[in-house]
Amino acid sequence: MHNLPHGLRRTLTWDQGNELFHHERIELATGTKIYFADAHSPWQRGTNENTNGLLRQYFPKGSDLSIISDERLREVADELNDRPRECLQDRTPHQLMARWRSHLIAS
Repeated sequence: MHNLPHGLRRTLTWDQGNELFHHERIELATGTKIYFADAHSPWQRGTNENTNGLLRQYFPKGSDLSIISDERLREVADELNDRPRECLQDRTPHQLMARWRSHLIAS
């Protein structure tokens, strides 16, 4: 989290999974406020739901990710981060992160 620009790590919205019970420790360690979406309300986590759909193009639901190499996971992440997004006005996440980093360096 600390590698992300401050503006991108102000908040997180998670679902109601039991695996997230350490949220208070994560908030303290990162300074990121964590919110929980209402049950059965995927629109409250739109970016997450969209990303899950994109990932399903590579790894169908139920895929055993433990057999996927780190190299392949990085390749998929790079492909998705180089993919233009309508919500980013047809820019890519990589483009916007590079712009954000150059802005921080110039500041």
